[in-house]
Amino acid sequence: MTSESTATPATPTLRELTVRGILLGGVITLVFTAANVYLGLKVGLTFATAIPAAVISMAILRNFRDHSIVENNIVQTVASAAGTLSAIIFVLPGLVMIGWWTGFPYWITVAVCAVGGILGVMYSIPLRRALVTGSDLPYPEGVAAAEVLKVGERTEGAEDNRIGLRIITFGSIVSVAFALLANLKVLANSITAYFRVGAGGSMFGASLSFALIGVGHLVGMTVGIAMLVGLVISFGIILPFRTIGDFAGSESVADVISSAFANEVRFVGAGAIAVGAVWTLLKILRPIVKGITEALVSARERREGQLVDITQRDIPFPIVVATIVVMLLPIAVLLWEFSRGTVLQGSSAGIIVASVVFVFVIGLVIAAVCGYMAGLIGSSNSPISGVGILTVLIAALLIKIVFGPTNDDQATALVAFTLFAAAITFGVATISNDNLQDLKTGQLVGATPWKQQVALVIGVLFGSAIIPPVLELMQTAFGFLGAPGASENALAAPQAALISSLAKGVFGGSLDWSLIGLGAAIGVVVVIIDEILHRTSRFALPPLAVGMGMYLPMSLILVIAIGAVIGYVYNRWAIRTGGDVQRKKRLGVLLATGLIVGESLYGVVFAGIVAGTGNEDPLAIFTGNDGNFAQIFGIVAFAAVILWLYKRTQTLSSREVGAKSGQ
Repeated sequence: MTSESTATPATPTLRELTVRGILLGGVITLVFTAANVYLGLKVGLTFATAIPAAVISMAILRNFRDHSIVENNIVQTVASAAGTLSAIIFVLPGLVMIGWWTGFPYWITVAVCAVGGILGVMYSIPLRRALVTGSDLPYPEGVAAAEVLKVGERTEGAEDNRIGLRIITFGSIVSVAFALLANLKVLANSITAYFRVGAGGSMFGASLSFALIGVGHLVGMTVGIAMLVGLVISFGIILPFRTIGDFAGSESVADVISSAFANEVRFVGAGAIAVGAVWTLLKILRPIVKGITEALVSARERREGQLVDITQRDIPFPIVVATIVVMLLPIAVLLWEFSRGTVLQGSSAGIIVASVVFVFVIGLVIAAVCGYMAGLIGSSNSPISGVGILTVLIAALLIKIVFGPTNDDQATALVAFTLFAAAITFGVATISNDNLQDLKTGQLVGATPWKQQVALVIGVLFGSAIIPPVLELMQTAFGFLGAPGASENALAAPQAALISSLAKGVFGGSLDWSLIGLGAAIGVVVVIIDEILHRTSRFALPPLAVGMGMYLPMSLILVIAIGAVIGYVYNRWAIRTGGDVQRKKRLGVLLATGLIVGESLYGVVFAGIVAGTGNEDPLAIFTGNDGNFAQIFGIVAFAAVILWLYKRTQTLSSREVGAKSGQ
């Protein structure tokens, strides 16, 4: 699954980068991006768009006689790139929240999104060979999207494919049905409990999400256990310790614990992610250099007339480098335009140069780290906001050092300047986090990398065009919590609020660096343990996965870990019962894929309903059915359905194996 030889080779006669595919991807982009922007500003969550786009694309393009699997792949590539770029809303609204902007200037916002996104595409190209084709990272959503495309392309013929399609479809329907029942308030889709631990406190949380079970199945036990270790560190040790003595006031136990996790523990997790990211980057430097060298060799062979397999053809490396260098000019212009007419004018040359260098250097680091994180647990669950926190902290420190002493007016302007520069870098992070998932899908279906990379750039341009008017609409209709003139229904924009507060803390000197330092120390210990395990056993403890387990909410991590255990048990069953083991494992992958597909599609529909009604719970009908009963009902139903789905998959797999062996 992780080598070039496993791809299904595409032939030159297949239609791939087509006008209709690009236009279809663009239409899907408009809907998905708008829904993602609204949902992200409302509740701080966005959904992955690759799999829903692949399903919609198949439903439409299969009506054309000359469609192909790689053309469908282009559609999902365009749509996923644009949908992912919408995560830039985790930074840009901060400029309104601090009172620097009153709205979102269209062309400036377009340029910020486009320049950051295109840089993200370019930086991810030399990483393809190192992190996709030459790596054993699971890429759960990339694999799931590829399975959807394969099964959808071959619904006629082999009995295996018909069974595979049934498993994906059934898993999707069950996943949608459960999510719908939860939104109708028939049952609960999450469990949360807060409790005292001695003089401190902690919490328990689990999201009853079939998609997270599917992700856990696909990422495997090593990543699942590492994330569980991070969870235990955060919720079993740090959170109880940090809340000692905090329960004397009028705040409830829930408020104290939630605040401590959001404002203290997550910063410890960010510090651990920073160390894990640096160590991961050091370990993948050699494969990255090797990948760049192989790309240069491939480009030279093509120029000399040698035949290079289409699955090895990237955008030529000289074009990649030239594009990156050219992009630095509009970045400098944007930063100059941003500071013109402010108290920074006349003294901004140094911070503009420093910021351009920062975007150029840190952009590559972020692209590698975010691509690796996406390979570990998928784009949807990757802690992009944690990367955003570290990016803003580094940018703020750099700008503060370069600029020197400031007065109050200059400090406010520098906070805004930092957020603006970080927004460009954040575009690099969001796109590279998604692109390598797409390139993994392309590898598995035999796509041409350079065509997919062009589609990624087109997707960025589509997304850049639609994000500003949606942001402006949200600002006009609701405003943002804490911003001047915000309405009582103001959108929380939680990540933007946190990141802007961090920038203020750096320039105001109020940031608690000890929390990040503690996380960094924990990260160093985990790195040492992981290296010892590598040298003395067959086990591993990926430091970045531990950091993510510390940073992300328990409700996500716990269910992903449970999914990893379920996947492990299922695969052990496949080995123990014999027969066609690989086929049995593949059917398990298809079930996990179906669980992700169903919830992803439902997420798109539900986001549209929320945006259209302006109501956070538009389907809540049985509002009286809440509390313990709804939670118990939800837990029992969730566990029973999961058990039934896997038993059903085992039965289908065993029956078919028996039928084949009897022929």
